[in-house]
Amino acid sequence: MLLLLLLQISLSCLWLGHGEVVTSFESSCPQFFFRETPPNEALEPENPAWICQRYKNQYYFATLYDRSRRIPVYSAYLYQPGSGTRPNTWLVEPQLMDLSYPKTMEREWTLLKYYNITSEEISKSQAILQDYKNLTGLNRGHLNPSGHHSDSSSRTATFSLTNIVPQNEKLNGGAWNNYEQQTMIKRTEGCNTTYVVVGAVPGNNYIANGRVNKPSYIWSSACCVVDNNHRKAWAVIAENDKNEVELLTLGELEEVLTQLYGRDQVSLFDSDCPRE
Repeated sequence: MLLLLLLQISLSCLWLGHGEVVTSFESSCPQFFFRETPPNEALEPENPAWICQRYKNQYYFATLYDRSRRIPVYSAYLYQPGSGTRPNTWLVEPQLMDLSYPKTMEREWTLLKYYNITSEEISKSQAILQDYKNLTGLNRGHLNPSGHHSDSSSRTATFSLTNIVPQNEKLNGGAWNNYEQQTMIKRTEGCNTTYVVVGAVPGNNYIANGRVNKPSYIWSSACCVVDNNHRKAWAVIAENDKNEVELLTLGELEEVLTQLYGRDQVSLFDSDCPRE
């Protein structure tokens, strides 16, 4: 027993990533939201999890996760693009199973080998790699893309399956990629800090035998701080079965999401971020 305890302690020092399930973003990782104000409750699913995505003892973004549909509702981050290679290691979130597990996101095989956790246990609370095998016309679409981050640690942190949705492969590699890599560069000219909230509207279809929801829409919004007195904002939305992205104002996106969710008025940013 002592040997096992020492082994677990030593392994805890080697964990690659950290993703802490918290009670609120405001109290744990508010820095990823303009004026430390997350989107309002109009987007919250019935079974939510608030995750502060951390890697090597540093938070890199925040994700509101839908435990039942096994997809993120949205991910929020600071836009800080830089050169670097794309990671290829996919991670899962142990704390979605139980808060007694380590505050870490880690490879599935590491949990299986060292923590005596089964794939079935992991899959009850979240998507796993098997869910994304043998897809037709879909692939693993990042909400928070690795290319919007400046170093290897921040890029690796985005490769959590809690930040992934089944996305139309033509959209993911086409119009959506153009927005992420080209439009964002143009739109963020003159910005000192750009806050991004990117999300997915649940759809009526599922993959992996009904386990993982296929979103009906993918959307993204940004609030740019030019200086203390000037801010600008923009947004986009795309149907998840078409290779088209529609550019909107922030206010227009909030109205569209309000209609799609059919709940209260959606607010994605603090009121000081312009809606027009």
